[in-house]
Amino acid sequence: MPVPPPFPISRPRRLRGLPAVRDMVREVTLDRRDLIAPLFVKQGIAEPAPISSMPGQYQHTLDSLRKEAAELAGVGVPALLLFGVPGTKDGVGTQAFAEEGIVQQALRALRADLGDDMILIADLCLCEYTDHGHCGTLRPDNSVDNDATLDIYARTAVAQAEAGAHIVAPSGMMDGQVAAIRRALDDAGAADRLILAYAAKYASSLYGPFREAGEGAPQFGDRTGYQMDPANSDEALRETALDVAEGADMVMVKPAHAYLDVLWRVKQEFRLPTAAYHVSGEFAMIKAAAEKGWIDHDRAMLEILTGIRRAGADTVITYFAKDAARLL
Repeated sequence: MPVPPPFPISRPRRLRGLPAVRDMVREVTLDRRDLIAPLFVKQGIAEPAPISSMPGQYQHTLDSLRKEAAELAGVGVPALLLFGVPGTKDGVGTQAFAEEGIVQQALRALRADLGDDMILIADLCLCEYTDHGHCGTLRPDNSVDNDATLDIYARTAVAQAEAGAHIVAPSGMMDGQVAAIRRALDDAGAADRLILAYAAKYASSLYGPFREAGEGAPQFGDRTGYQMDPANSDEALRETALDVAEGADMVMVKPAHAYLDVLWRVKQEFRLPTAAYHVSGEFAMIKAAAEKGWIDHDRAMLEILTGIRRAGADTVITYFAKDAARLL
């Protein structure tokens, strides 16, 4: 005769039978408060311009940006990440730190509208502002000058903070960028402003639609010299450790869906508030497959965002923020 087990046989399906039970035992939840909406604002346009590779997303005017921010606040999205497309570009990206730069204008307008009820995060990079499309200033041989770029980043951080940013988010992957920005903010009397570091930002093929939206594609070469190799995971921990040591308050992994292992490792190692950026290409793939009828748009969207949360993200930066919030 079979020997009975020392305890009753577990039947996991009992935990899945009823929706109410599934809700009760769910390990990870996705909430609208977990979402950050990235938005683009462009100088010198009269109407919002649709982004063809990102259905439902726009290059906004100041007026349409304010309307979109109000709608996001209305559905419970707690934070925005702002990207600017200037009217003019030059070799050092002076519009990134100009008092009347488009992001500074947007920050002042949104802060006047929303006060502290919505967190305003300013992306801090130069690729949208330089005429060459790289994330820093260039040497005569067209290589990026890391240390000269830090001075521009510091000026930009102060300009963004003075315009109303609650958080600045350096994304250029320059060595020492967090330390330079922290010193500049503290010296300018903005010690209360947070730094969300793009700590592990990969040289990904999934940024293509963003480059249409931000009009910041490199005019020559690529960014593999300063963004991370997609094959590397240990390096992400070293990069994150440097940013944490320099004063980062929050850290980010970008992209998200294709780098869940990295996200998990970063969260487990540092236990800091951790963001993941579900990038434009990841967004566009879901949109394209749904338009073909190959997947269920809403189910796929929520499943992937939940998976990013399960892998360790406290917040998810996603172009799905408004759509997801309406369902949550």
